Amino acid sequence: MSKDQFKTRLEIAKKRFSKRNLDNKKHNPSPIGTAFKLSTELVSAVAVGTIIGFILDKTFGTKPLLILIFFFVGVIAGITNVIRSAKNMQK
Repeated sequence: MSKDQFKTRLEIAKKRFSKRNLDNKKHNPSPIGTAFKLSTELVSAVAVGTIIGFILDKTFGTKPLLILIFFFVGVIAGITNVIRSAKNMQK
C-alpha cells in the first residue's frame, strides 16, 4: 500500500469516526444540559410575561392587576413549554 492510499483511507476513517460521534451526541444530550434547557424555558416565560404585564400596567395605570395576570400567563406558558419539550425528549 502506498503512502497516498494510506492517507486517503485514514481521512475516510476519520470522517466516519467524527460523523459517528456527532450522531451519538445528538441522540444523548447530557442530563445537566437537559435540566438547564427546561429550567431556562420556564424562567424565561415567567420573566417575559411579568415584563409585559409591567409595561402594560405602566401604560394604562392599572398597577398590580396586569402584572399579576401576565405573571400567571407566563407561568402557564412556561409549564406548557416544559411539558412539550419533555415529551419531545422522550421520543
